[in-house]
Amino acid sequence: MKILKKVIFGKMHLKIYSFKFLDLVISFSMHRLRSNSMIWRFRMASFLLCLNFVLILVIAWVLLRSFVDDDQQGTVQGLALLFATMFFVVFQWIISRRTNCPLCMTPVLAAKHCSKHRRARTLLGSYRLRVAFAIVFQNSFKCPYCNEDTLLQLRERSQV
Repeated sequence: MKILKKVIFGKMHLKIYSFKFLDLVISFSMHRLRSNSMIWRFRMASFLLCLNFVLILVIAWVLLRSFVDDDQQGTVQGLALLFATMFFVVFQWIISRRTNCPLCMTPVLAAKHCSKHRRARTLLGSYRLRVAFAIVFQNSFKCPYCNEDTLLQLRERSQV
């Protein structure tokens, strides 16, 4: 089995493998990451961003319930959750600074004020939250800056 040719259809790159009696289209190629540490950083930063989103909703619910019920223990629990969330926000901010798109080299999980692609979509008003949920649940993401798909797998090494 050898690669007969690579065909490009718009954004999709197809590899056509040649066998003795037929040509078969096997894979759609997306951009891939260079190292396992990059994959780990993307997964950890996106998990922490999703966790921060959920924790903020939980904090709002706990504090609101404690103020309505005049529960002092609930207020203390809500404030403890608030400080834990602040720690996770700082930790996510540190990790996400190095989560760059392999094509445009812009950090996709960091808060940048660069202009987004015109077809970039949001989730609950946030571009980063959409990328984070895509990484956690689909193992791939679409960069909001260059609108290219990236798969969280290692790049194939070209043999020279």
